[in-house]
Order: sequence, then C-alpha cells, then structure tokens
Amino acid sequence: MYVFKVSKKQIGILGVVFILALGFFIDKKVVSILADIPDPIEQVETNEKVMALTINVDWGGEYIPGILEVLDSHQAKATFFLTGRWAKNNPEQVKEIHSFGHAIENHGYSHPHPDQISIAANEEEIKKTEEIIEEIIGQKTKFYAPPYGERGPSGLKAAQNLGYTTILWTLDTVYWRPDSTTEIIIKRIVDPPIRHGIKPKREGAIVLMHPKENTLKALPVILEQLGNEGFSFLTIDELITYEGVGDTTS
Repeated sequence: MYVFKVSKKQIGILGVVFILALGFFIDKKVVSILADIPDPIEQVETNEKVMALTINVDWGGEYIPGILEVLDSHQAKATFFLTGRWAKNNPEQVKEIHSFGHAIENHGYSHPHPDQISIAANEEEIKKTEEIIEEIIGQKTKFYAPPYGERGPSGLKAAQNLGYTTILWTLDTVYWRPDSTTEIIIKRIVDPPIRHGIKPKREGAIVLMHPKENTLKALPVILEQLGNEGFSFLTIDELITYEGVGDTTS
C-alpha cells in the first residue's frame, strides 16, 4: 500500500491556502449581501418646505402626552418609532399616539445593537415588534429605524427580508450629549450647524428626536419658527412621496 506523506510545512501551506480561500468566499458573500441591500432613507430631495419629525421611543413615556399636545396645537404630524417592549408595556399610550393621527413604526423589540446580532435575530426583533403593534392598533408597521442608527448589513438585510424600508435621519437633536440643552436642540433643527463643510438642507429633512424634557421644551419653538418660514411637518410615509431620496448631511 502506498502511503502519501505530507510534511508539516506542506500542511501549514495548505492551511494558509484554505483560510485565504475561505476569507475570499466570505468577503464575496458579504459584498454580495451589501450590494443587494438598498441604502437607508436619510433625507428626501425636494425644494418643498417639508420635514418629517421622527421620535424614537424605548423610554420617556411621561413626556409623550405633552409632545402630543404640542404637535396637535401646531397641526404637525410625526412618526413614532416604538420598541416592541415599550409598546407591550404601554398599549394605551400607543393607542393615544395613533388617535392623534401620527404614524407608528418599528424600532425593534429590545433595542439591541443590530450590528452585533445575526440577520435572524434582527428579523425576530422586527417581527416581534410588528406583531405587538398590529395587535394594539390593527396596523402593520413597514418602516424600521435601527437602534443607535446602526447601518451594518445584518440589520439592513433583516429589514429588507421582511419587506421594510430602513429610516435614518438628516438632523439629530443629539439628546444624549451633556450639552444638549433646549437652546441647542432648537438651533440644530432651525439653523443646522455646518458639518464636513456642508450646510444641511432642511427641505426634505428627517429629524431624529427622543421623548425627554428638553425635547418637549424645544418642540413648540421649533414648530413655531419653522412654521413661520412655511414648513409643514409630515409623516415618513408622506415625506417619501416627494421627489427622491438623498444622503444625510448631518
């Protein structure tokens, strides 16, 4: 019987070749997945004076009644992206938001980092939230705002697989920053700061907000000042019917 002998050096070379081939295959697969995923919507290209306010909710329910009153007094509509766990624990507030004519959409169930979990896990987060919200208001969600604004292939592919459009933002109120005072929140939306040498365009902008005290204080000023300039505030569904989709500038 002939015995084929392989030296340690040859085994090492074969191992390197295998790893490189595997890496090449994985890279091609990742590239293929990315190429197939549509970019998130961050802004709509239009010269019309329209904006979409988005309010991501996983906490802060105590401020939502006040936010609803301010929006209603200025005849403004918003899109509330809710986590499933918040919606499950606050069904009456979900119904109240819906009763004011605002859009209710999907923010995942438990607010994980989408980039750190699998496609299947992201799908479960979205689907679970969809079922909870549909049970409460009788409407299925179709837009997805990934927690932390993460836009890796895992979360984006999960949303695509479930027929969702992923939404990010143009203007951020940066509620998490220690210096995010009421005045700074107002300025970031009414007169957005220049970033990367570009002045953000407010027409067609998507504004990211969260339910907190300074947001509630800033909101009536933002609505009044921009309203005086002729701006209208639409839901995401209404905003994306305008001319086209563009990239974020802030």
